[in-house]
Amino acid sequence: MVSSAISDHRDEAGLAEQLAAHFTVYNYDRRGRGHSSDSAPYAVEREVEDIESLIHEAGGSAYLFGSSSGAVLALEAASQLGSRVQELFLYEPPFIINDSRKPVPTEYVQQLNTLIEADKRSEAVEYFMTEAVGIPAEYLDFRKADPSWQSMESLAHTLAYDGLIMGETQSGKPFPSGRWKVNAPTFIMTGENSGPFFDDAAKALAELLPLAKHQTLAGQDHSAVVMAPDVLAKAIVSRCE
Repeated sequence: MVSSAISDHRDEAGLAEQLAAHFTVYNYDRRGRGHSSDSAPYAVEREVEDIESLIHEAGGSAYLFGSSSGAVLALEAASQLGSRVQELFLYEPPFIINDSRKPVPTEYVQQLNTLIEADKRSEAVEYFMTEAVGIPAEYLDFRKADPSWQSMESLAHTLAYDGLIMGETQSGKPFPSGRWKVNAPTFIMTGENSGPFFDDAAKALAELLPLAKHQTLAGQDHSAVVMAPDVLAKAIVSRCE
């Protein structure tokens, strides 16, 4: 299970519990998060190697599930690890491939690193929320009042990592041909109540990958991993039956 930006294994604990009735589940902390260590300089390849090590520990092959930017990391891993990834499950990879929403600024990763170097963790989370997630700035005071804001601040140094994973795929441009070579069956899910750019990207990705299918989950949005783990688990399990 590959978690999204600014989250760790705790955010996927409910889904892991649901899936554990059907699979052996490895719900790990990505590097720099929770109980996992970190090392500089960061490279996306190191995160793929982390996943490769976990797959080796699991017996040499595995299914991968990833949500949001974690779905993009899972996609990168499947592209590089070949047959070791037997099946791929992606929930709302946040690609921006058209004008359905504002693209992420070209200086996004640089600005995040600048804020973290200045120890402005809260400002880094704000920047992520407004520029990457697309939450209007006027709603952030409400979000800051929630205890989860402090948890996000503690993970703020990893935000640039997910920015590097996304690369130029949030620029509003179509997918480059041949970007991913994934021959594993791939199941891409989006929520009915999420922004249209998620749906557009999922459909385009399903057309790009040879063994991919897309499904819309009724009544769900981008928070489904945390708020509706039973719905996600049911969709995943039904795909494997």
